Amino acid sequence: MPFAAASAAPSDPTVDATARAAPLVLVDRLAKRYGQVPASTVFEQVSCAVQPGEFVAVVGDSGVGKSTFLNCLAGLDTWQQGRVVHAGVDLSTLDEAQRAVWRRRHLGFVFQAFHVLPHLDVVQNIALPLMLLGRRGEENRERVRQVLQAVGLDGLGERLPQQLSGGQLQRVAIARALVHAPPLLLADEPTGNLDPGTARQIMDLLLAQTRERQTALVLVTHSMDAARRADRVLRLTAQGMQPETAC
Repeated sequence: MPFAAASAAPSDPTVDATARAAPLVLVDRLAKRYGQVPASTVFEQVSCAVQPGEFVAVVGDSGVGKSTFLNCLAGLDTWQQGRVVHAGVDLSTLDEAQRAVWRRRHLGFVFQAFHVLPHLDVVQNIALPLMLLGRRGEENRERVRQVLQAVGLDGLGERLPQQLSGGQLQRVAIARALVHAPPLLLADEPTGNLDPGTARQIMDLLLAQTRERQTALVLVTHSMDAARRADRVLRLTAQGMQPETAC
């Protein structure tokens, strides 16, 4: 469903002028609550916009709902108020099957818990988004090889997940999120299991995807090193989203 661009308040400090002009993602007064009356509020009045090619880092206290916020952006979780809009499509108007198709085509997600499939080897896990899109052939096999090398897993393509370290599993998850070049990339603590050198390499890769392919990147992190590389840093609180003044 199309939406009016005016739905983001012009005075909202978390939405810059260029993002208001043509946002890929618009979050409008989002509220997440659990339970019945009286409901427990995780967060409310959360508004922000992210444009193509922009890297936005989201920080906040532990337990404030940063991962839940990403799940809402991905249409994996429900919300009780507000809207999440991607390229003019209000995700709340889609049923579960339609959301699954939308994610397949438009989204890459780096989960904090990896979510790799244990019965598939590294190459098969990374290639899964391409397979779901029906993209096969030598060009796509070459794309998998490129991403495998980019995340530092060259030579490990035939290993199963149980044969990998936590840091290697994180890199598999990152490669899988990047392989189909989605317009929206969500990352939940993508460098949390990596040593500093590998973390910098992965951040370089995520930034290259953002700049070269005009991917919108929303990254949740506790790492100030990662946050400093963002175009904008936003702080999620129970009362809304605010620009972070120093990081």
